[in-house]
Amino acid sequence: MQLDQVKAVVTGGASGLGFALAHALVARGAKVALLDVNADKGSAAARELGASSCYFRTDVSDEAGVADTLKNAQAKLGGLNTVVNCAGVLGAGRVLGKEGPMPLKTFATTVTVNLIGSFNVAKAAANLMQHNAPGDDGERGVIVNTASVAAYEGQIGQAAYSASKAGVIGITLPMAREFARIGVRVMTIAPGVFHTSMADGMPAQVYQSLCAQVPYPSRLGKPEEFADTVAFILQNRYLNGETIRIDGAIRLAPN
Repeated sequence: MQLDQVKAVVTGGASGLGFALAHALVARGAKVALLDVNADKGSAAARELGASSCYFRTDVSDEAGVADTLKNAQAKLGGLNTVVNCAGVLGAGRVLGKEGPMPLKTFATTVTVNLIGSFNVAKAAANLMQHNAPGDDGERGVIVNTASVAAYEGQIGQAAYSASKAGVIGITLPMAREFARIGVRVMTIAPGVFHTSMADGMPAQVYQSLCAQVPYPSRLGKPEEFADTVAFILQNRYLNGETIRIDGAIRLAPN
């Protein structure tokens, strides 16, 4: 898929990796709809990106709402051939904390947003994409999910987050196999530790400690590097059903 032909929905697109991706896609000639639960940030992000973007307030855990929003985004963009799931929550907390066992609500909310939200968006997107005219190799669309290296090496306090992101990795191949018949590819990216707005507020000592944990290059990932990975996936049709780690070879310690 050529990037100037991309008509994409990006969830969590108002900030962080989602906004960096949207910015990169628009710069390369794509049209992008930002989906985010934060209306103020979403509207501001769309204004910053200009006429090639739009914003829809969306709770990815709302099944019916997601389906309606994707239809509206498709109409606004003049089509839909790309979806990238970046919406997510951290859901940090020990299973047995100082205040007692983790409330089930904490675990369930994390899984609902990160895993069920990604599933809601992916299935609604595939339902629309299957009606696209086929391109080269019969391709009709691409779905890219965002997991985390925590899916493989979850740290203490990441039980809920790791489970949700492992689930995202787990649905990647089955969906890719199923959607092969409609020409829709499914990929997942598992980022390591990236420099987003959260890193800006870190004490210098904590920030440098994080950087030192990355073997090479010993720094946090740049949001542009995430965006470049998505662009690579979109342009290489032989990438399907796989998870790509982008992490500087880091392997998370227990804590």
